[in-house]
Amino acid sequence: MNNLVISIKRFFKNKNTVTILGVLVVLVLLYWGYSSQVNGAVAPVTVPVAAQTIQPRTEITDAMLSSIEVPSIAVTENVYTSANAIIGKYSNVNTVIPKGSMFFYQTLIDKQDLPDSAFVEVGEGKVPYLFSVNQESSFMNSIYPGNKIDIYMKANDTSGKVMIGKLIADLEVIAVKDSGGRNVFENTEEDRQAAYFVFGLEEEIHILLRKATYLSGVELIPVPHGGTVASDGETRVSTEYLKNYINANTVVLEGQEGTSSQTDTTKENSTQTGE
Repeated sequence: MNNLVISIKRFFKNKNTVTILGVLVVLVLLYWGYSSQVNGAVAPVTVPVAAQTIQPRTEITDAMLSSIEVPSIAVTENVYTSANAIIGKYSNVNTVIPKGSMFFYQTLIDKQDLPDSAFVEVGEGKVPYLFSVNQESSFMNSIYPGNKIDIYMKANDTSGKVMIGKLIADLEVIAVKDSGGRNVFENTEEDRQAAYFVFGLEEEIHILLRKATYLSGVELIPVPHGGTVASDGETRVSTEYLKNYINANTVVLEGQEGTSSQTDTTKENSTQTGE
């Protein structure tokens, strides 16, 4: 017995033996830690996915969901892991959820929080304006949000001659709506036709454009730019002659911003007409 104890003491007093044992212990601990981490990362987790392609502004129902098992490492913090948390929500504006896709927090929204993205994009200090178009003037649905266009004006002058010119330049289209007020390009499964372009206009240009639409015999024609246009170009009145023609043939309310300079001229023209 004493010999066994002495042998064990000698064994542990040997520096090489202790070093080898230490290395073995470290390797075992590293292997155990690595295995635990890998097993945790690849452990299957059940998550809900889209059973069909879901279009924007669509209420999520149970029939639209299925489930799959994926490694837990593939499920990030912004992924829904419960079907109950998804049902009743809506797909976000301009967000198509593909079939088989997981549901991310940013792709879903509560009904009361659904915005009209057109008005979000109008910009501070600007006025939303709906410009009526048809299949021809929208260039067969070829003008998209973000495109810049010019507005040309066609009318007859006082001598009866046809005049045409660029009235407003560099108008950005912030939305394209159909006759029901829906965004034309947000749904990939429906054939929607453009009925309105939405602009965000400074007050003076807004008033000018609105007056032009009310004038008899005036035609406003949207014309897209050919090629690339600088995004920082300001919307502006391009032809002062056309602007003066519009103001000379419309009544301006006193106190309206940006139109006071034309008030006297309009009143004078109205007086001469009544003589």
